[in-house]
Amino acid sequence: MCVLGPGSRPASPSRQRDRHQPALTGLCLNGLTILSFCKTPELRTPTHLLVLSLAVADTGISLNALVAAISSLLRRWPYGPDGCQAHGFQGFTTALASICSSAALAWGRYHHYCTRSQLAWNTAISLVLCVWLSSVFWAALPLLGWGRYDYEPLGTCCTLDYSRVDRSFTSYLFTMAFFNFFLPLLITLVSYRLMEQKLKKSGHLQVSTTVPARTLLLCWGPYALLYLYATVADVRSVPPKLQMVPALIAKAAPTINAIHYALGSDTVHGGLWQCLSPQRSQPDRAR
Repeated sequence: MCVLGPGSRPASPSRQRDRHQPALTGLCLNGLTILSFCKTPELRTPTHLLVLSLAVADTGISLNALVAAISSLLRRWPYGPDGCQAHGFQGFTTALASICSSAALAWGRYHHYCTRSQLAWNTAISLVLCVWLSSVFWAALPLLGWGRYDYEPLGTCCTLDYSRVDRSFTSYLFTMAFFNFFLPLLITLVSYRLMEQKLKKSGHLQVSTTVPARTLLLCWGPYALLYLYATVADVRSVPPKLQMVPALIAKAAPTINAIHYALGSDTVHGGLWQCLSPQRSQPDRAR
C-alpha cells in the first residue's frame, strides 16, 4: 500500500527509515512464521495453513511498503508505468488477502472450538484458495478498467486512485468494500462472539476474541473511511498529513497479526523457537 498520501511531502531520509521500521518488523516476524511452518512438521495442520496464508499476505504487505520506502528515499518512482501497475496490484492483492485470511481464521477457530472437530484439509485448502482467488480477482479489476491504479502526486508509489470520483470508481469501491472489508469484518465479529458466548460458560476460552476484530477495524477502517469519503467529497480538501494516517496505521497490521497468531500460539511459538535454535530441537526430537 502507498505510504505517502496524495499531495503529501516526502520526509527526510532518516524519518523515512524510522517510518518503515514496522514494515521490516512485520517482514521478519511473518518470514519466521513461514519458515517455521516449512520446517516444523507439527505445524502442518489445516488450522495452521490458515495462519500461513495470513503470514504470506502480511509478508507481501511489508514488501510492498519497503518498495515504496525506497522510492520515497529516491524522491521518484524508478520502475516505470508497468512497475506502478504491478506495485498497486501486488499491494492491493496482499491487503485484501490479509483481511480475508483473518476472517477465514476466525471461522476456522469457531469451527474448532465450538464444534470440537478438527478442520479438514479439504476445507482449509478451499478457504485459502477462495481467499487468494477472490483477492486477485478484485485487485485485477482496476487493471481491466473498473477503478484504476495510479501514481500518487509526488510519483513515489502507486495505489488505488481515490482522487478520481466518477461512477466507475464509486461502483467499484462500494462493491469491493462490501465483499472485502465489511463482510470479512462481520464474519470475524460473529465468529468470535459466538465462540465467546459458548466457551465462557465452560471456562475453556483459550484465545482472544477481541484482538482480531479490533485489528481489522483499527488498521483497515481508516482506509475504508478515506475511500468512502472520496466518493462523496473532494479528497483534496483533506490535509496531506491526515491522508498519510491510514497508510501508516495499516503498516502495523502485519506485526500485530504475527504477534497475535504466531507468537501468541504455543504451537507456532514452539516452531519458531525450533527454527531459531535447531541444535536444541534435534535432541528434543530424538527423545
